[in-house]
Amino acid sequence: MTIRTLLVDDQALVRGGFRLILESAPSIDVVGEACDGAEAVALARTARPDVVLMDVRMPQLDGIDATARIVAAEPATKVIILTTFDLDEYVFAALRAGASGFMLKDVRPAQLVDAVHVVAGGDALLAPSATRRLLDRFAGELPGDERPLPDLRDLTERELDVLRLVAQGLSNAELAAYLVLSEATVKTHVSSVLRKLGLRDRVQAVVLAYDVGLAKPRPR
Repeated sequence: MTIRTLLVDDQALVRGGFRLILESAPSIDVVGEACDGAEAVALARTARPDVVLMDVRMPQLDGIDATARIVAAEPATKVIILTTFDLDEYVFAALRAGASGFMLKDVRPAQLVDAVHVVAGGDALLAPSATRRLLDRFAGELPGDERPLPDLRDLTERELDVLRLVAQGLSNAELAAYLVLSEATVKTHVSSVLRKLGLRDRVQAVVLAYDVGLAKPRPR
């Protein structure tokens, strides 16, 4: 299956570099480029990409608003946020807006290709520990959205434990060791948590855990 990908960045050189890398992979097809968020939203409607690589700071419409609009209009489209090493504060808001993960702009070519495959397959892009670093830094500083939170009463005690540990940055292998379960069983529990709470992926599960108080940012 070919993964349809849209590139969004206000720097033509960045877009061109990413296009060269992605088009070297036989399973990835770059279906368009956008230089700002407004153009990205319009292209996402017509090109219907599987994955969008989205810059954050752009003219006309930034990557946060563009992500929210694309995810709302095309729920099957997954958005990867492009960020700098400093993990700027806008990335957290973009994750709330529905992004499936984030990556650094200086990523190696093979990692870029792998990231597109990972997100297209329905998984969160980075290890939960990377997401936790971001949330620990910015949770409580940025306003949340006004959507009602899912009801955790639908989760079993085991599923609550899994959600709490996912938010602490544990991988499936670490979860399995901690809970003395097989990795297959852990994956089943994680999938059940996502399904019951109506979440797209593991990144949104971490954000939710902070929202409901299952996880707390570490003191600075």
